[in-house]
Amino acid sequence: MTGTAGEVGAPERLGRTLSAPKIVFMVVAAAAPLVAMAGTVPLSMGSGNGAGVPGAYVVAMLTLLCFSVGYAAMARSITDGGGFYGYIARGLGRPVAAGGAVLALTGYNGLVAALGGGIGYFLTEEGGAPGPWWAWSLGAIVLMGAFGYRNVDLSAKILGVLMVCEIGALTAFDVAVLAHKGLDAFQFTSFAPSTVLSGAPGVAFMFAFGSFVGYEAAALFSEETKNPVRTVPRATYAAVLVIGLFYTFTSWLMVGAIGADDAKETAVAQEGDLFFFLTEQQLGETARALFGLLIITSLFASLLAGHQAAGRYVFALARDGLAPAKLAAVHTKHGSPYMSSLAQTGFTIVVVALFAIAGLDPYKTLVTVMSGLSTLGIVLLQTLTSIACVVYFRRTGSGGLLGTLVVPLVGCLGLLFAASLILVNFETLAHTDSPLINALPYAVLACAVAAALYALWLRKSDESRYVRIGAMTRGTDELPAG
Repeated sequence: MTGTAGEVGAPERLGRTLSAPKIVFMVVAAAAPLVAMAGTVPLSMGSGNGAGVPGAYVVAMLTLLCFSVGYAAMARSITDGGGFYGYIARGLGRPVAAGGAVLALTGYNGLVAALGGGIGYFLTEEGGAPGPWWAWSLGAIVLMGAFGYRNVDLSAKILGVLMVCEIGALTAFDVAVLAHKGLDAFQFTSFAPSTVLSGAPGVAFMFAFGSFVGYEAAALFSEETKNPVRTVPRATYAAVLVIGLFYTFTSWLMVGAIGADDAKETAVAQEGDLFFFLTEQQLGETARALFGLLIITSLFASLLAGHQAAGRYVFALARDGLAPAKLAAVHTKHGSPYMSSLAQTGFTIVVVALFAIAGLDPYKTLVTVMSGLSTLGIVLLQTLTSIACVVYFRRTGSGGLLGTLVVPLVGCLGLLFAASLILVNFETLAHTDSPLINALPYAVLACAVAAALYALWLRKSDESRYVRIGAMTRGTDELPAG
């Protein structure tokens, strides 16, 4: 059945085609390990805290593990789609969920736009592809939209193959550094607080937390998972640990290959060429060329995974009446949210086109600005979700005190700290003095507040629409009053 959003109790449903391994592939592919090392670590080192990048990854990993304790516990009650938006609705009510929806849309649409720009940059600057960067970016976005239109199972299979290739490449780099440097590769100063908090740590933390964007896909795709009660918690913990440990270790060896004292200066000098420069040093020119190709496939894998996640947020909001009803249509053959996929593709094309028309640098501006907005949106969304988990378990009287109160609150404090650093350092991150661009984070916050106020207005003016907010993400319990 295709069509528009149904009434509460008779919503459009997506096909259950995803197994646990496919969910994990979607999550890790969204994190794009090779892109993080080649694209974001150089920016994090050069504009952020230099040799302290590995320490920033550890802080992000521990914070999200604390957050995941309450999140995974709540995932056993919520098995429909909607991701964090649904969790917030269950814990904090409809108005806060509406504000969270804005943060979710900002986070995932910003991620896709950043990746779209990144593909064009790496193809033209590193791959030597002819023509302007934006033409290649638009081509990749159109291909992304074609896959997003079809069954998610196809995307999961493609992402699995691409992920294995990039993990293999990074493992080869790690082994080469260890073979050349031995114990000197381990620069323990990377984890010293004075190093982690040096320079502009907000930039480093932004990229560190941004590297985990997409790990909630286990819950976001729960409606399409065969056994969501078991799959979501397991995939959540696995994603945080795999992403966190792998990124920490590889970025640590990058520092070791350069030397802690020279990390920041070298990153500034090499910019987006840093990882390729180190690869050529350790493995030779042939490996550099091969890794350049794998960067493109990694970018596309992350682009596709981010698109799938963004489209499902739009789909969930359309079912609940917070987006046009047509966007909740499900394809009769593919069982995919094809209209929300098309809308997300169109939005990404517009963003890339605007940056291209303005003549802005795709790497230093498009990638950094949209990555910053993406991470800010997701971190704030995770903060609201951690609070929602605490409130939910206090209201229902279930769960242990440590796992549903103490640990989630520790994660919440870490996320608030990260969000504040991103806001303070956004101008440094964006590489621009433009008041318009530097005001974007506050515009996102204003839109989130406006969405919450709109929901409150609906409660008085149109109760039938108001009660639909969060209604399609019901688990075993009803939403809280209000």
